[in-house]
Amino acid sequence: MTKIEHIVFDIGKVLIHYDPHIPYSRLIPDADERQWFFENVCTHDWNLEQDRGRRWEDAEALLVEKFPEREEHIRSFRKFWHEMVSHSYDDSVAIMTGLIESGHDVTMLTNFASDTFREAQKMFPFLTLPRGVTVSGDIKLIKPDVAIYELHARDFGLNPAATLFIDDTAINVEGAKAAGWQAVQFTGAEKLKQDLQAFGVAV
Repeated sequence: MTKIEHIVFDIGKVLIHYDPHIPYSRLIPDADERQWFFENVCTHDWNLEQDRGRRWEDAEALLVEKFPEREEHIRSFRKFWHEMVSHSYDDSVAIMTGLIESGHDVTMLTNFASDTFREAQKMFPFLTLPRGVTVSGDIKLIKPDVAIYELHARDFGLNPAATLFIDDTAINVEGAKAAGWQAVQFTGAEKLKQDLQAFGVAV
């Protein structure tokens, strides 16, 4: 097995929590109505396009035209986004910062809208500690497109075979492997420690 020289972290649900239900449990108290809203109005696929670089103004306009009676709830997605990232996963953050402090090359690769990522960096300053980050919204590519992994490796001078990627989503892990990286699915800090040790990375 190739010695790991580079470690790449995903962010959402690996380093910081993300849950749109947090503000919407207040905005739409009825659970069934809230579920309908996320399945039909502000859907996962709709939000993913902001990660791909679509402007919030355009995203909101698209839905307001289709669901004018839901305008306030639609605009609340961006307005209350900061509530959705309610806390960091301190045990995971400790692993990442420990790796940096011990001299490992650490970068981040994330599906994130450009503006909300900069907001997240202010809320969670540890997101400024790695050597760099590729933000999908900046480059108009999203995981698991192999091109985003190739771009990240090129931009940061990574040897794909010597790169270990950590992501909570199985399809993104597979995308990294398709790009020639090593990759593990994140399910918790203890498992991540075991995975790192299995790859010969001391934590």
